[in-house]
Order: sequence, then structure tokens, then C-alpha cells
Amino acid sequence: MIVNLKHKQRRIGLTGGIASGKTTIANYISNFKKIEIIKADEIAKQFLLSKTKSYKKIIKHFGNEIIDFSSPTKEIKTKLLKEIIFKKPTEKIWLENIIHPLVKENMKNRILKTNNKFLILEIPLLFEANFTNLCTEIWLIKCSQKTQLKRLMSRDKISEKEGMRIIDSQSNNIDKEKLSDVIICSDDDNQTWKTKINQLI
Repeated sequence: MIVNLKHKQRRIGLTGGIASGKTTIANYISNFKKIEIIKADEIAKQFLLSKTKSYKKIIKHFGNEIIDFSSPTKEIKTKLLKEIIFKKPTEKIWLENIIHPLVKENMKNRILKTNNKFLILEIPLLFEANFTNLCTEIWLIKCSQKTQLKRLMSRDKISEKEGMRIIDSQSNNIDKEKLSDVIICSDDDNQTWKTKINQLI
């Protein structure tokens, strides 16, 4: 899984399902060691902004119905776009084939440009989108389905039914655990997973 983008640079790829605790743990590591975080989701959002080539491709494919004309820059209605691709897996694949290569190239360039010897790469679809070669090690963040559902409902203000629909649509952790170097359970009280992280860094 190691790619020699920079000699002796440690790059932890943090991954896990929705509402598994990735961001909480990534932020803790960053604050604890003052380590730079590169977040795939934040980069992906940049390629949905108007005036980008990807924006134009997406609008051409999905049509003007996903444009927020009340926005001064006519941004994409991301909530509507998510609903569309959730209902139509083929559309999800199409969109990912546009966005994922752009995100990967952007992350690679940022890795090459930084002088930091230690990076956190927060990548929800690390395995699914084949980002493994950007990492020198992979940490899988997981929690029980009960905890995941509770967090998701609270964060996104959605029903239990909707939450379960989203969780069930994602790939399970069994195969990911076999491919990961470190597994952290965020169900544990904060001190437990913090202690584990402190021992690893």
C-alpha cells in the first residue's frame, strides 16, 4: 500500500463508514501532534463549485434541475444530487468516476508540496476508490451500528429509517479490517481510543 511520494514521510490514511468517528479522531490526532490533515471530502466539494470543468460536466449530465438558481454563483444542490445518486447506483458510479480521480490527483500534489513529515489523510472511500497507494499505513475507524445510527440521526437530522437506509448502502468492515494496519473502535470511551492513538504516534 506504500507509495514513495516522499522519502520517510508518514501518511496515515483514516477511513471508516459514515458517522464512524473519523473526523473526531482525525482532529484529535491533528491537535495532539499538530499534524496536517488532508480531507478528501473537502477537496471533492471544490470540484462541485461553479466554473470548474467538473461542474460543467455534472450539470450537462444531470441537467439544470440540480442548479441552485437562488445562489449568486449557481452552485449545485448537493442534497438533491445525493438523493439522485443514492436512488440510482449507475449515476453514483458515473459521478465518482468524475470526482475521485480529481481528488486523488489533488491529494497527491498536496503531499508532494508539503514539507511536513507526518500527514493524516481522511478518506471515507479509501478502499472503494483505490486511494491505498497514497498511504504508508491505514487506520480503520469503526463503531457499533447502534452508535453509528445514533450519531447519523443526530448529525443529519434524519429518521431512523433513513439512517439505516444509508448505513445499509455502505460496504461492511469485514474485508477492510483485513487490509488495515490499525483498527480503532470509537464506541469506547474517549480515553480508551486516545490512549491507543498516543501509543501509536
